[in-house]
Formats: sequence, C-alpha cells, structure tokens
Amino acid sequence: MFIDSHCHINFPELAARMPEILARMAENKVTHALCVSVDLPDFPQVLALAEQHPHIFASVGVHPDYEDTPEPTVQQLVELADHPKIVAIGETGLDYYRLEGDLEWQRERFRTHIRASRETGKPLIIHTRAASSDTIRIMKEEGAGTDAGGVAGVMHCFTESLAVAEAAMEQGFYISFSGIVTFKSAKELQEVARAVPLERMLIETDSPYLAPVPYRGKMNEPGYVAHVGEFIANLKGVSLRDVAAQTSENFFNLFKTAKA
Repeated sequence: MFIDSHCHINFPELAARMPEILARMAENKVTHALCVSVDLPDFPQVLALAEQHPHIFASVGVHPDYEDTPEPTVQQLVELADHPKIVAIGETGLDYYRLEGDLEWQRERFRTHIRASRETGKPLIIHTRAASSDTIRIMKEEGAGTDAGGVAGVMHCFTESLAVAEAAMEQGFYISFSGIVTFKSAKELQEVARAVPLERMLIETDSPYLAPVPYRGKMNEPGYVAHVGEFIANLKGVSLRDVAAQTSENFFNLFKTAKA
C-alpha cells in the first residue's frame, strides 16, 4: 500500500484522464492521494475531487510562485479549511528560484498560512526552493512546529541539504521525497534520503511534474509514487513493504485521516 502525499490531479492534463489516473493508482496499490491547492480560484476543483472520491484528500492554500492571484487572509483559509476532506494548509512557503525582486509579499503570504495552520490545527505543506534559511527562520518565528505549539507538517518535494531537513524535523516536520530522488544526478539528495529516518518520511509524485525513473520526462501521475517507494527501499536497504507501511502510517498520523 502506497500513498501519494502530494499531487495536482485537478490540473487539466490529469483531470481529463481521471478514470485512467484512478485505475492506475489501483493497479499500483496506491490507496490514497492528497490533491494540493495552489490558488484560491481553482480551490473548488480541488475540493470537488476530494468530495467525489473517498480515497482523495485535499488542502487549501496559495503557492508562493503565484504572484498575480488573490491574496489569502488567515480568516479565508480558516473558513475554507473547515471541511472534513481538507486535511492541510498549503502549499505554502518560499521560492526565490523562479521570482526576483522584493519578495516580502511572499514571506507575508507564508506567515498567513502558518497562522491559519495554528488556528485550524491542520498541518502545513511547505515548498522551499533557494530560500531555505528564510523558510526555517519564518517557521520558527511564527511557531509552525510542534516544538512551539504549532501543528508542523511536511517539507514537500524536498531537495535541500541534510542540515535543512534536520532543522525541519526538529520542529516536528516530515520530509517528503518525490521522483527527483530517483534521478541519476541527485546524488546529494539521495544521501539525504538515506539519512532521514523512515519514521519521518513521506513519498509523493508532485504530479503532473517530476516523473520518477523509469518514466522521467513523461507526465507524472499518482500511480507512479510506487517507484519512488521502491527506490527509497533500495537506497536505504530495507524492504519495500516497510517503506510502504511506514510512509502510509506517517501520512495518516500527520494528516489525521482515517485509513478506510
């Protein structure tokens, strides 16, 4: 049993193939998936998917890359998260790789999401790229972690150093690995994955992006998360059954969802 802890199956290229996407999940023993929100205008589509399918969950949030989109307030996020299928706040965070200039608006948006997480008691889904120092700093300042009375969450599609992973885990966060970890060029990330305890790990696709080997370069989908799990098992020298069971248990524990 595998769980895709982060995907975007509401995006048009996947939504148009939903029966096929769900069938391939079943074929690959991917029992659940979390469809992650990236902006408020498209949030109704994300929620609708979760409402239509018992094994699909959803989040609410605005991605740090989305500059020209309605800015969320804490109260908006709190109200939209008040639904049994909404299990997380995000994705949120910082991205200094794609955007330049004064990014204070991005940092303020991140703070808004952390405050909504604390108010709702729902965990955060954090994206960080070329911004790890500010990401960890703001997490601490806003009390995002369980060590400060927050709910913590997951550092999704992790590509940072082991030091960043350790700083996040100290705050109670999980570390999630995507298909990137299977790439031949990802030697440093593979060392991080080898070092992160299985008890603090999630796996994901971030589909439709970042398909794992052997599908690299093709459109990604939740069913392919099994290949991420297989790679992690080989990397850590543990059984695939253990990786599947532990990462699934971690998902249910973090997002407080039922296994049924």
